[in-house]
Amino acid sequence: MKRVVRTTVREIRVRATVADRRKGHLLVGQSVIPCALGACGIVGAKREGDGGSPKGRFRLRGGNYRPDHLPIRPRTALPLRPLRRDDGWCDDRKDRRYNRPMRLPAPGVSAEAMWRPDHLYDVVLDIDYNRAPIRRGRGSAIFMHVAREGYRPTEGCVALARPDLIRLLVRLGPRTHLRIG
Repeated sequence: MKRVVRTTVREIRVRATVADRRKGHLLVGQSVIPCALGACGIVGAKREGDGGSPKGRFRLRGGNYRPDHLPIRPRTALPLRPLRRDDGWCDDRKDRRYNRPMRLPAPGVSAEAMWRPDHLYDVVLDIDYNRAPIRRGRGSAIFMHVAREGYRPTEGCVALARPDLIRLLVRLGPRTHLRIG
């Protein structure tokens, strides 16, 4: 029996378009994939709520998928688990769980619900931004996820059309880095 070797890319790059800093291109090998960026484009000094996508080189920590929207786990070498209805992400700079996953509800704590009524988090990857060490107020919940229609801006994430993101997952692994900027 022939063994199939999965090849993952080492680096994917994101660059803003010249015409609109809120939109970009994700470059992987010879492929160019359109993407949405934060409303303020790519920023060098990211702050919580600034609407910018952070400039830098980050690994992809893994992520989640919506099992009710994607009944089969997408193929990838990244750690990927099904989202649960009570999954959240802490964006409260005063809370000890800032920029970490958490369970909802969390009374008195600002957190983003990961189980969304739209399809943005059908597939969501944790970009290793502000994670080790975590600096409060420097930005949280920076993900790669599904884009809104027309690639409307994100809050600071990188967003791709769902079919593009699912196709890209096959080429991503624990050693893949995302370079923004």
